[in-house]
Amino acid sequence: MKTLNIGIILGSTRPGRVSPQVGHWVKGIADKRGDASYEIVDTADYKLPLEGTGQEPGFIAWSEKLSSLDGFVFIVPEYNHSIPAVLKQALDSAHDEWSNKSAGIVSYGSTGGARAAVHLRGILGELKVADVRKHPTLSIFTDFEDFTDFKPAELHTNNVNVMLDETVAWSDALKALR
Repeated sequence: MKTLNIGIILGSTRPGRVSPQVGHWVKGIADKRGDASYEIVDTADYKLPLEGTGQEPGFIAWSEKLSSLDGFVFIVPEYNHSIPAVLKQALDSAHDEWSNKSAGIVSYGSTGGARAAVHLRGILGELKVADVRKHPTLSIFTDFEDFTDFKPAELHTNNVNVMLDETVAWSDALKALR
């Protein structure tokens, strides 16, 4: 059986962002599992323009990266009850590359990023991405010190593992459709 490739997508590019801390924490948990190959995919690395022809280097590299992945884990902060604009741009910059793949969501914010996750689920449905039910939510009040240093409660480790169980299982099952 071919090893599944799961991308942990960092959904923020703002200065001072904490998505890298959260993403690397999820990757640390994931790497201990041995059930897939996990990698951090940072939206900041692709410099996706707001408008373009789709032939710009950032678009091409983004498309190639997404095509190489069997599933995703989105690390998404909540900005104004929604997802960051850069994540929406990244989602809209591809189409077929998302289709018939699975995604988990780890969100954070004042309400655990729950409203951003709900918005993201609707977008993923339109892109034919099957999002899994388990959804770890992290509070900026209890899982971060001074809103910047990520210190997750231990209970979140189990939630991440359950989300990864579902993401890997669905990613494997959806291979037949790709």
